[in-house]
Amino acid sequence: MCDTCGCGDTELVPVEVHDRILADNDHRALHNREHFDRSGVFAINLMGSPGSGKTALLEATARAFGDRYQLAAVSGDLATDNDATRLRAAGIPSGTITTGSACHLDARMIHNALHDLPMKDVDFFFIENVGNLVCPAIYDLGQHLNVVALSVTEGDDKPLKYPVMFRRADLVVLTKTDLLPVLPEVSVLGISEALAKVMPRPRLLPLSSRSGEGLEAWLSELTRQRPKSVAAADLQGANPG
Repeated sequence: MCDTCGCGDTELVPVEVHDRILADNDHRALHNREHFDRSGVFAINLMGSPGSGKTALLEATARAFGDRYQLAAVSGDLATDNDATRLRAAGIPSGTITTGSACHLDARMIHNALHDLPMKDVDFFFIENVGNLVCPAIYDLGQHLNVVALSVTEGDDKPLKYPVMFRRADLVVLTKTDLLPVLPEVSVLGISEALAKVMPRPRLLPLSSRSGEGLEAWLSELTRQRPKSVAAADLQGANPG
């Protein structure tokens, strides 16, 4: 497995073809980011393995924010609409990108999905990526923030086993911390030490979507980061050319 492509074998995918694919994706990602910036939307790429608690985190985020902010989301899944259905039930306008066999979302998929979502007055746009700890890290989607959801049930060695994902993360949300009492072999310290070995600027935020513990710190992080995109929107409005 090469360090620049999570799903490609360099013997099967010629390097020059792969480079062209990523270059095209980056161009589309730039277009997406410009769209988000013009609209004052803060976009978060939420990644993590299947069952890491990504959907539960977004449900809890919607409940905690209430009417303070408008959220929207898109969920990547190989075959179902289950996650987006849960998000819509939580009050988040959401769409599904069904990838079939693809283990990640790319910028083109996000661009196409935006046409079907009500994005007017949206403050936070969450991209719930396909459950995978490898491929999604490689593709820029136009997001402002890369977040990895890591469940305590996955153990404390995942950052070492999947370094590319965590190396590209801006923030790691340690989910399901309410289960720590029944997982004596897992520790927050052990996970923090593993992250420190692979993450350029290690940032770990433990929380439980079920109990709500640590959720306020997550909301504070989002609201602290969002003014960057709002400032970009204001700048573009002042300089439309």
